[in-house]
Amino acid sequence: MDMIFTGLPGLPPPGTELVTDGLGSAPGGIANIAVAMSRLGLRTGLAAAFGDDMFGAYLWRTLAEQESVDLAYSRRVPGWHTPVTVSLATDADRSMVTYTRPLDLSADSLVASPPSARTCFVDIDRPVPDWALAARAAGSLVFADLGWDPTETWAGHVLDRLDDVDVFLPNAVEAMAYTRTSSPEAALDVLSRRVGTVVVKLGSLGAIAASGGERAAAPALPVRALDPTGAGDVFAAGFVFATLKRWPLRQRLQFANLVAGLSVRHRSGSLGAPCWGEIAAFGESGEVPAADLAQYAFVVPHIPEAEIGRGPDSVTRAEPTLR
Repeated sequence: MDMIFTGLPGLPPPGTELVTDGLGSAPGGIANIAVAMSRLGLRTGLAAAFGDDMFGAYLWRTLAEQESVDLAYSRRVPGWHTPVTVSLATDADRSMVTYTRPLDLSADSLVASPPSARTCFVDIDRPVPDWALAARAAGSLVFADLGWDPTETWAGHVLDRLDDVDVFLPNAVEAMAYTRTSSPEAALDVLSRRVGTVVVKLGSLGAIAASGGERAAAPALPVRALDPTGAGDVFAAGFVFATLKRWPLRQRLQFANLVAGLSVRHRSGSLGAPCWGEIAAFGESGEVPAADLAQYAFVVPHIPEAEIGRGPDSVTRAEPTLR
């Protein structure tokens, strides 16, 4: 469960209080990617644990009914509290505080026998689960990410898990920390020797990638960011979609930057992920100069005809304040 405060001038000093008029709530964590994939029209299933509390009920209903995410491989866990992350969005960055309790439930117990899928997405801050290995052996592409290491040890053995991964999408801070390098480009060099395709996300500077000896870079979409929470996950979903379309590497980066850029204009993480109606409307909005927009022209033929003219209101978004 993500609870996201926006409009903050900075973090509150000890002993003080800040009041802001922006608060959103939304599914968080791996659900960010699931929602973003579903909104792009991909048939998406999620294998995750849900608490049996109020937050768990909200998340289950939102994902299954509102976002059309298949929860057949997910489970409500009696007596377990849903993890909660509070995100404090300041300017174009954010800080987070998370509450979570240990869970005596493995990923393999959720997905004993993986479904037929073109891709799957896992987090390599833990070993790649057996179900993902089985899916890869059956032809699925395994995409992977990882989060902030709260111990800040950035253990090098984590990268050994890339042997079981096809595409790796860390952000620049994570990539440099795990590779002990001082620049995103140097981190990309190291990681490209360990995995077939690697993307290093640079936030407001865009992204760089390497795949099969090819290199590419693409700038971020030039928009004003309201809330960057979940933008990296939306980027990942866009890169998955573009990979399935077999677009060239630079176009994959451009499309991922496009959907991530559209998401940061909204509050509330996953529910800021764009639908095709919003993508189409953005092309007609005049929000960015025509020269900047021209680089995304390759996307136009892939916009579903039924979505043209529907605009961003064709999906339900979180309210900016709780009621």
